[in-house]
Amino acid sequence: MIELVVATRNRHKTCEIQQILGPEFRVRDLRAHPEVSEIHETGTSFEENAKLKALAASSKLPALVIADDSGLEVDALDGAPGIYSARYAGANATERDKIDKLLGELARARATHDPRRARFRCVVALARNGNLLGILEGIVDGRIANEVRGDSGFGYDPIFIPEGFEQTFGELPAEVKNTISHRAKAIRALAVKLRQFEPGD
Repeated sequence: MIELVVATRNRHKTCEIQQILGPEFRVRDLRAHPEVSEIHETGTSFEENAKLKALAASSKLPALVIADDSGLEVDALDGAPGIYSARYAGANATERDKIDKLLGELARARATHDPRRARFRCVVALARNGNLLGILEGIVDGRIANEVRGDSGFGYDPIFIPEGFEQTFGELPAEVKNTISHRAKAIRALAVKLRQFEPGD
């Protein structure tokens, strides 16, 4: 069994990663490591933020560490909320606050072509002992729904309809979402890389 620490305290994200990886992996997160202080996302891209978090956590933990940064990019909003997806409506905003702000901004946008086109992007960094071992990326294209639909998932899931589906991520069963999502694609690529490691690497 391969053990991983995810540089997050978001239990939803940790559970999702464990479900994607399956029983071959044991996934923990920073809730079990209070000695690792909060890591601020000060990068200017998903890759920079993922690397920053993975390197900071792995320098303090004797384990393989992964960190991801992910978010929603809406074409009509020039790629917003992007790396600011989690903080789009302010530091203490609820998930519904963020969704309401995005739908409001989209209603005011003056896009001329396919105004609801969007994508979720996820970049995962893998590190150990403060050294970067790899960067993986996953993208899922789709569109923004007109209203909130479904109560599964988290974040912007209830307003994102992945390409090829009519349901939002908030309506799709977890086993379907965890096959097609941006995080699923990045984490599956991570799993392939981890299986290539030799004992003692």
